[in-house]
Amino acid sequence: MKHCTPIQIRFHDIDQLGHVNNANYLTYFEVARMAYFKTLVKKEIDWESTGLILANTSVNFIVPVIISDTISAKTKCTRIGTKSFELIYSIVKIKDGIETEVCNGSSVLVCFDYKLKKTIEVPEEWVKLLREYDEVPVS
Repeated sequence: MKHCTPIQIRFHDIDQLGHVNNANYLTYFEVARMAYFKTLVKKEIDWESTGLILANTSVNFIVPVIISDTISAKTKCTRIGTKSFELIYSIVKIKDGIETEVCNGSSVLVCFDYKLKKTIEVPEEWVKLLREYDEVPVS
């Protein structure tokens, strides 16, 4: 996965047991997803007419994270359909130059026009950029 986003762990993210609460990983995926789009599209997106709906997401927890850890989220597109696409994520902890995967997951995103209130096809520009950046095979 070549796209990597540094994640800031906030005090708010930590639970009574001293580690990042599991619910926060979905927010980390969202931060990574938005950074990924900013890198690929490189221009302002009109999210009302070319929006996204999170249709499905999954998270696999591997190793706890504490507030002093340094983490990053890696993102990659693995599938592009007519109206949706799938992103996978790997959150890694970096210590002494060594990466350890602490969590991974995926999400299916459906393109949606919020003005017309209906699903739309993945914009051709996005398909081209996703295929080129992550070498997504044609289905």
